[in-house]
Amino acid sequence: MREPWIVGVSGASGTPYAKAVLIGLLDAGEAVDLVVSKAARLTLLDETGSTLRDARWKDDVGAWLGRDPADADLTYWPAGDLAAGPSSGSYPARGMVVVPASTAACAGIAIGLSKDLLQRAAEVNLKERRRTVIVPRETPVTRSHLEHLIALHDAGAVVLPASPGFYGAGAQATAQQLIDFVAGKVLDALGVPHTLFTRWKGELNAQRG
Repeated sequence: MREPWIVGVSGASGTPYAKAVLIGLLDAGEAVDLVVSKAARLTLLDETGSTLRDARWKDDVGAWLGRDPADADLTYWPAGDLAAGPSSGSYPARGMVVVPASTAACAGIAIGLSKDLLQRAAEVNLKERRRTVIVPRETPVTRSHLEHLIALHDAGAVVLPASPGFYGAGAQATAQQLIDFVAGKVLDALGVPHTLFTRWKGELNAQRG
């Protein structure tokens, strides 16, 4: 039985994180269901120049990820389709990651708003006690933002801010290395093997010496 990871992309800046997570999951041979919010499409266009249209999702996702979706176990669900598979707890899934997670998406998931498929799918994964990883990126945050993150934590989610570490590449780290660090931490939280960053070995400068 197919049990995909659901990847939700919301409207916060940080679509390169979503791309790195998606590629990491697909490279690991995992099945993936993709949901991209309407706001995220605007961010995707602004940050990468890539469009994402429901009717041409295979072409558009392929261009964004740089690979043919036909070569991977990838399913796309329109964000407005509240009758989609991931909207039901009976739909088999291993869990879900929301990357990046806007403060609006975090709030909607925390209070069970279910305004679109992304929020509904995340709520379903929480109520079914499936592994759920939320990757907030916006900064600074208000008290209400923090309260929503605490509510998500208390509901069983892993709250994993997009906070890259520098020990794997040092002060000369490239943007892609920092993106891969966060994506790798997401895959760690999902229990999916990867080689996206150099792990700490307990030796200062060991990775460069």
